[in-house]
Amino acid sequence: MPYYISNLNVEFTYAQKMGKYAEFENLCFVDTLDNMGFAFRGKQIDMFAPFTEENSKRIKKQNDKKIAVIIGNPPYNANQQNENENNKNREYPAIDQRIKDTFIKYSTAQKTKVYDMYARFYRWAFDRLDNNGIVAFVTNRSFIDSRTFDGFRKVASSEFNYIYIVDLGGDVRANPKLSGTKHNVFGIQTGVAICFMVRKNNLHLAKTKKKFNALKETLNLIQEPIAIYGKEEAIDNEGCRIFYIRRPEMETAADKLHFLSSSKSIEVLSFEYIRPDKNNSWINLADNDFESLLPSCSKEVKSGKSKKALFELFSNGIVTARDEWVRGFNTENVSKKVNALIDLYNKDVIKLFGNAEKKDVKDLIDYSFKWSRGVKNDLFKGKEYFYDNESIIESLYRPFTKDKLYFSKQLNEMQNQIPIIFGKNANLAICVNGGNDKFASLATNKTFDFALLKFGNGNTQCLPFYRYDKEGNQIENITDWGFNQFVKQYGKKAVSKEAIFHYVYAVLHNPAYRKKYELNLKREFPRIPFYSNFKQWANWGKALMDLHINYETVKPFALIEVTVPSPLKRVRVRLKADKESNTIMLDENTTLTGIPKQAWHYKLGNRSALEWILDQYK
Repeated sequence: MPYYISNLNVEFTYAQKMGKYAEFENLCFVDTLDNMGFAFRGKQIDMFAPFTEENSKRIKKQNDKKIAVIIGNPPYNANQQNENENNKNREYPAIDQRIKDTFIKYSTAQKTKVYDMYARFYRWAFDRLDNNGIVAFVTNRSFIDSRTFDGFRKVASSEFNYIYIVDLGGDVRANPKLSGTKHNVFGIQTGVAICFMVRKNNLHLAKTKKKFNALKETLNLIQEPIAIYGKEEAIDNEGCRIFYIRRPEMETAADKLHFLSSSKSIEVLSFEYIRPDKNNSWINLADNDFESLLPSCSKEVKSGKSKKALFELFSNGIVTARDEWVRGFNTENVSKKVNALIDLYNKDVIKLFGNAEKKDVKDLIDYSFKWSRGVKNDLFKGKEYFYDNESIIESLYRPFTKDKLYFSKQLNEMQNQIPIIFGKNANLAICVNGGNDKFASLATNKTFDFALLKFGNGNTQCLPFYRYDKEGNQIENITDWGFNQFVKQYGKKAVSKEAIFHYVYAVLHNPAYRKKYELNLKREFPRIPFYSNFKQWANWGKALMDLHINYETVKPFALIEVTVPSPLKRVRVRLKADKESNTIMLDENTTLTGIPKQAWHYKLGNRSALEWILDQYK
């Protein structure tokens, strides 16, 4: 339908302007992301058999041409929310391989999800653009500062000579004070940006200094000025020049649209010239000594390529993909739900395995079951599930909120490294969040959820004290290299791996540390400074960890319960906090008074610990 509408619009507009009809012969009926048939990597792909001969000729004709400008507003959908939607995005193996070989290859993020549709269109446009040209896209703004897109930023700055970014903000998930309808130009939850990427003579300037110098000499780029801020500035040896402008955070959508409509050309905008740091950060650059601190962990150490980090293993938490089925506040409830879930699944296995084509199964299964990719794959294999009562364990779901979890590789979509960290083994772990506006850290001795400390776009990683091998042998997770750094600093008698673990926890809760390295902690794993009086910091960390893990065993605070009798037979639960009056309304009849003011001060993200508990139990 879009193809035919576009064709009609072009031909109708031409007829209006020219007074006569003419066929438009350049529109191609093809999925753009499937069309990798242009001269990319020196190969031509014959992929047009399903189309008419005329359409195939058009596509091949277009692929033979140089394209100097690619303009787009790519779709925002990253993927379906879950398998029950039965509306999965099409797979694009060729373009996804390109993303893997470039954006993901150069990323330092632990879990890199850069297969969004708009990332795919960026990659396609980078490859399709001529040696001289411009990519102009309106997209999600996360490519600007998300840690997940650090590899994207590196590749973009190596493949283009100029990048201009107009950041319209409006990211409701990052700032709950914003309203999608009021502050976002599209009335959505995701922030928006306009980006212009300019390629001149195909200068991949970041690849090698030698290549850059040769090209620079040939084109005399060092003498070619561009006008920014009304003055002349010559291109420097960085290769790519990046310019950035951001609209005020609380500016309304109407004001942003007025700004766009009144800005008649890019020259009138007061861009800030930005210099990326070595981690490919474009904005919110930190000017401090963070890089000189001790790395807490790294992908290189985890993969065995390096030994230079304090912890060897780190991991995301559990992604069940069906929390409402496999989690609950009591064992009996979880057992009942899981048994029902397994019964539903097994019925479909018996009904469909061997009796339906794989492509048809998605339309025949019982969608009262909470499906996921892994479970569908088991169904295709005819694999039956069996309930195991021993698999129900205690887990930390949200801050200070434990629940019962059916810990099963079959019904937990991603367990990550948790089975060799926790499972049924004893352990301690320091959880930290990544990619959020507010850094948070919380210790646990339980398995934990992927979104334990997720407020915004981040996830939750843990640094465990132990890890376990396949035989169940316990191994200390602090590296010998990391231990020796502490020995060099404080002496062998003062240091133990257990004390280092507690020291780290104290440091991560130090307000001065969080303030100084605030920008770094949004994008990177924590790094650890060496403070004087190691023993004191280790003792503080041990005491704090004990409070955070064993919070249910401490003496309760002496609150006052105020009950007002009510004739109502059914009393509605409230669990609502009032910080001004220092009270908590439990239900319509009952209020707790005398909440100490400091109880609101200990926050994880934008909520106090107390508010997290009220939110979950509500």
